[in-house]
Amino acid sequence: MIGFGLFATVFACCVFCGWRSLKLAIDVIDASADFLNKTKRVIAVPIFYFLVTLIVVFTWLGMLFCIVSLNKIKPHPSIPQAKKVTVTSEFNYWSIWYMVFALFWLVSFVQYKAAFIVQVSAASYYFNSSSTVDGSADVSSGFKFAYLNHMGSLAVGSFIIGCVRLAKVVFVYAARQAAKATGENGASQMLYKCGLCYITCLEKVTDYINESAYCYMAVAGDSFFESAWSGFLLHCKHLLRFSFANLIAKVFMFIGKVGITVGNVFTLLFIMGSITGDTKEVSSTFGPCLVVACWTYFTASVFLGLFDTAVMAMMTSLAIDMDCNGEPLFGPPTFHDSVKKIGENADKHKAEKANSMA
Repeated sequence: MIGFGLFATVFACCVFCGWRSLKLAIDVIDASADFLNKTKRVIAVPIFYFLVTLIVVFTWLGMLFCIVSLNKIKPHPSIPQAKKVTVTSEFNYWSIWYMVFALFWLVSFVQYKAAFIVQVSAASYYFNSSSTVDGSADVSSGFKFAYLNHMGSLAVGSFIIGCVRLAKVVFVYAARQAAKATGENGASQMLYKCGLCYITCLEKVTDYINESAYCYMAVAGDSFFESAWSGFLLHCKHLLRFSFANLIAKVFMFIGKVGITVGNVFTLLFIMGSITGDTKEVSSTFGPCLVVACWTYFTASVFLGLFDTAVMAMMTSLAIDMDCNGEPLFGPPTFHDSVKKIGENADKHKAEKANSMA
């Protein structure tokens, strides 16, 4: 309770001190919603790359089976040859680890490519709009940049996150082997938990830096390392606005995913109970509800991830716009109306403060 109270107090102070940044972050989220509402064709991007990911995974499994089949096979020495032949495989673990890294790299490459296309689309929508014109998103440019201009940058970022995820898997495997050798005592468990927390934090930080680099790249078109450094500096300069935007977007996403999941589960129970009558024929509805809940949550995460990516791209576009022009010159008209109200309220507050001091 004490920790929760301190967190609530710090958060309340951040909201009070950064009220203007909070309002601006809410306006960016509103503009991101306008972008998704107007550019419905961008929904096809995660669907397409989800299918591509499935193809990659199943192809990887086939290649893994082929590699395993190349290992040496010999009869088991404990069973006589005359009765039954039992074979065992001497696995080449280096090739297995190489295949695991390849899977992480390829899946990350496909995910970053899908996110980059959405980021380019959102950035084009922002910079094609102004206070008087509601522009349109250029989704085709996202595919062009992803496949012709920045394929190498996407591969570098996915390679880095693939290395981090492989290191996480190796650490978990080594820690479990060490725990078995030491009898799973308290000290080894503590070291395992601390190490896993550290490497998970490193994974999330690396993923966030990659995402910010691709958002900056979608606007400026620089290389990966230049975009990563510029994006890092941009986030440091506008830290409060980025923090508010990311926090609010993730809260909305979580509420949306939970709401959709609960709605689908209750719909399933209604159909089974009132329409098909399947509740009388099954001993428990827990299994069907669990399957529907997991699949719904996963599907909702795929689609609502668009919103999180769009918010990040919009926030980066706004920060670059403000750094270059001093005040936002681009963005949809609804965004400028909200920013204008914020400026008018701020000027009114300053005038009232000056009058009170006089």
